Amino acid sequence: MESAGTEPESCPPAPEPPGSPALPAEEPERSEAAPEPQQEAEGVPPPAQGRRPSGPGSKGQAKRCGAGKGGRAKRGSTRRAGEEGGRPARRAHVTVDSSKAKTSLEALKLSLRQLRWREFPFGRRLPCDIYWHGVSFHDNDIFSGQVNKFPGMTEMVRKITLSRAVRTMQDLFPEEYNFYPHSWILPEEFPLFVAEVRMMKESDPPWKPTFIVKPDGGCQGDGIYLIKDPSDIRLAGNLQSRPAVVQEYISKPLLIDKLKFDIRLYVLLKSLEPLEIYIAKDGLSRFCTEPYQEPTLKNLHQVFMHLTNYSLNIHSGNFIHSDNVNTGSKRTFSSVLYRLSSKGVDIKKLWSDIISLVIKTVIALTPELKVYYQSDIPAGKPGPTCFQLSPGVFENVPSPVDEEIKVAVIRDTLRLMDPYKKKKKDNQSQLSENAADTKDELLEPGSTDQLEHISKNPEASLPSLCLKQVFPKYAKQFNYLRLVDRMAALFIRFLGVKGTMKLGPTGFRTFIRNCKLSNSNFSMASVDILYIDITRRWNSMGLDQRESGMCLQAFVEAFFCLAQRRYKSLSLQEQVASLIDFCEYHLAILDEKRLVCSRGITERRAALVTCQPDGLHLTAATHAPLLNRMTAANKLTDYRNHRS
Repeated sequence: MESAGTEPESCPPAPEPPGSPALPAEEPERSEAAPEPQQEAEGVPPPAQGRRPSGPGSKGQAKRCGAGKGGRAKRGSTRRAGEEGGRPARRAHVTVDSSKAKTSLEALKLSLRQLRWREFPFGRRLPCDIYWHGVSFHDNDIFSGQVNKFPGMTEMVRKITLSRAVRTMQDLFPEEYNFYPHSWILPEEFPLFVAEVRMMKESDPPWKPTFIVKPDGGCQGDGIYLIKDPSDIRLAGNLQSRPAVVQEYISKPLLIDKLKFDIRLYVLLKSLEPLEIYIAKDGLSRFCTEPYQEPTLKNLHQVFMHLTNYSLNIHSGNFIHSDNVNTGSKRTFSSVLYRLSSKGVDIKKLWSDIISLVIKTVIALTPELKVYYQSDIPAGKPGPTCFQLSPGVFENVPSPVDEEIKVAVIRDTLRLMDPYKKKKKDNQSQLSENAADTKDELLEPGSTDQLEHISKNPEASLPSLCLKQVFPKYAKQFNYLRLVDRMAALFIRFLGVKGTMKLGPTGFRTFIRNCKLSNSNFSMASVDILYIDITRRWNSMGLDQRESGMCLQAFVEAFFCLAQRRYKSLSLQEQVASLIDFCEYHLAILDEKRLVCSRGITERRAALVTCQPDGLHLTAATHAPLLNRMTAANKLTDYRNHRS
């Protein structure tokens, strides 16, 4: 079957691949990379502005621009009111430490050459602007700049941790997270796996399932195998040393050219707080090398038929190396979209579903990532900022398809993380005011040297960004899913010691007291029993034992128990949301009370607030915001009482 249409080049300005990432329900917003008229291109300082670069790695790197043959700039053509020197300064090179880049090194090098940034492949004594790590945040000790890894991301994308995070979201939002297959964690849930499969077979005798077993920390297809029955699990000591996740296998996947394939899309988590997510407009599709057949006992072990991993199929005699993005065993995702479009598939809806899945998955991961982040980079202490492009480890096999997609994705990730971009945004208002003057000055006689300087700007020759923002762009459609995020904020608040990741018994009791969750039917003794039971069970699962206490997942389970105890007539989602509102309301009152009591101004205290043992007394004029919150909370309580 021929591909419909001609394949576009990597991340072209126009046209985009069919159904490029934009939810049809909303109009596309202006991209960050698309500047307003009279504004500079992304990551490029304004022309002829004469601003000297500042920040890490910039000292001594600014060069004179716009000079004539004699090395002197024409003063009249570059002088700008209120700016130093009147000379246009070439932007300082962004510095990148690539000493830990490892597998993504070649693609990174090509990206840096295109951007004309300075690479330090063996590290640097002075701080760099960006540190590119190949594996994890802890590849190097860094105290400034930006790192392309988040603390904890390596742990969070392991199959067991990811399954637990998504399972929590499935408990709260079963319809929204039904895209994730039914999963069992081995060895701890092996008896449950056996019992549930037996029960499903008894209730549906024609059901002939196949299951796929994936080692928790495996990659590149290592250790993956298919089974038809729980008794086929390789138990002999292997699961204890190498835990795994078992899932129901999709026996009838979508095929192209009779081959099974996958989709490898690249997602940039630019910021954790506030949450900012980008998705690449193109990606890779990896194909199996043997025609697909539904699993049977005879073909279960044929990895070239069932597993799409490149590292496995490269060893197949049927593997096709191709310079064409439309053919071969590795193709661009846009070429697959063209094939699907020719078959009548709604590509816009497909992209909408993909974007929704990406946002929901990231939302499931962010609560625990925030706990890791505050542990490694406590608030108020010096440290780097983080971003991460996932999948983060690139297969180090150069090919036209790899270069077309991966170099563009890494290059545009760097463009979005350009440390001088913020300085550019800070000057936007001034640029708007002086845009007309700049245009006139550039057209004056003797200003051709400046035009030449602008034309040599490395960004001027680059295509538009191949990464599109999807969050917070679509935040209104997904913010209701962030309940666990709010629970994580409560958890972090009561951790106590900076740098810890587990909540001690004192912190849990303080949480209960401050949020007014104990009463005559739920004493502090009951609180202690709840803490001990849940913490002991989670610690017995063989999780991180470096410190004792209650992890975030255990806290979420305890929070569910508290919510179900307090709001018995509601669904779990409503129970949890109601308890979060209740806790946040009481903590807001406590914070306001502490703020007012700390002022220590006696003559104002009588007029503003009186801190007495029987509560907090407010005056409407001085504490309208808090009174509004109290009124809203009372209305919410009346509404819930009316419903019950």
